[in-house]
Amino acid sequence: MTRKRRMFDIELPEDDAPTPEAPAPAAQRRGPMASAISENAEALQARRSAAEAIREENDALAHEYVALREAGHVVQSVPLDEVHCYLLVRDRLPGDDMELAELITSIRELGLSNPIRVLPRPDDTGVELVQGYRRLCAYRKLLEETGDEAWARIPALVLPGAADVSGLYRRMVDENVIRKDLSFAEMAYAAQNYAADPATEATDLGEAVAALFQSAPYSKRSYIRSFAHLLDSLGTALSFPTEIPRALGVELSRLLKDRPELAEGIRREVRALGDNHNIRDELDVLRRYAKADEFDILPQGAAAAKPGARAGQGGAKAKTTFHIRSAHGQVKCTAGQGRLEIKVARDFTSIDRARLEQAIATLVDGLE
Repeated sequence: MTRKRRMFDIELPEDDAPTPEAPAPAAQRRGPMASAISENAEALQARRSAAEAIREENDALAHEYVALREAGHVVQSVPLDEVHCYLLVRDRLPGDDMELAELITSIRELGLSNPIRVLPRPDDTGVELVQGYRRLCAYRKLLEETGDEAWARIPALVLPGAADVSGLYRRMVDENVIRKDLSFAEMAYAAQNYAADPATEATDLGEAVAALFQSAPYSKRSYIRSFAHLLDSLGTALSFPTEIPRALGVELSRLLKDRPELAEGIRREVRALGDNHNIRDELDVLRRYAKADEFDILPQGAAAAKPGARAGQGGAKAKTTFHIRSAHGQVKCTAGQGRLEIKVARDFTSIDRARLEQAIATLVDGLE
């Protein structure tokens, strides 16, 4: 039996007949391997972007660090034997530093909170100290006493620029003056060394005081000049010049200008106290000589009351006090032996120094 083959008539659409929309093909599905490769590529791209961002940030931080270090704002660890103090004389007077032991204890227990300041030396032999002489001394003492290499290096800020001697002196003094850590004797000592240093522009003590203490009022600069004269007069006889109160130092300086022969008596009496004398004994000698206007200081250094001094007044100097009127208000005047004091509500430091000197000279000359 044979199977008959059936034929079907199929009508094909004409070319211009509209074609029904074909159903969209089913979305192709990716296999597990293709998904893993795609996810890995995305992760690699993310890591690459993160690494690039980190590199850019590190480059920016490195440039910022270099800029801060070159500007002297980054603390560096500097070997002690590379820190030199050759270019200027320190403002600390020679002799025992009464507070160094306290500083050493503080650094040993708490560390150094304020790094020293240094400048690179032009000969590449290390750095030159600008600020922090006592801190440097404390580290050297700790290394000497303990032998611990931890004290062989000191935190320091390396400042930019060349080692300008005048600038070094000003930096050194400014730091201590701002901290109110310098006595008048030490400020005078710094001014003397500044004036004597050929690398500075100062030709005398007055110019040195004006350069180092520009922001100080005229009265303070005057006190510094008085202490400088005191140090010049008494030389190395004094063991505790930093302990001399301002008023005592100024009075002694005035006295030694009027009676320079008394300097030898002071030196002799201080030496007679011995090498182990204390601050009080030395100041007692100075205070007695400061009253030389009230007492006759004999060549041996003994004091005798002036003839005619009234009993019970301790040889007090005679003085006259009176008040006058002026364009600036009431003026109080006190006149005494070798002294004329004028008090008025006016800032004399605002007056040009040349005018002030001329006015005082006219006043004194007019009293003849």
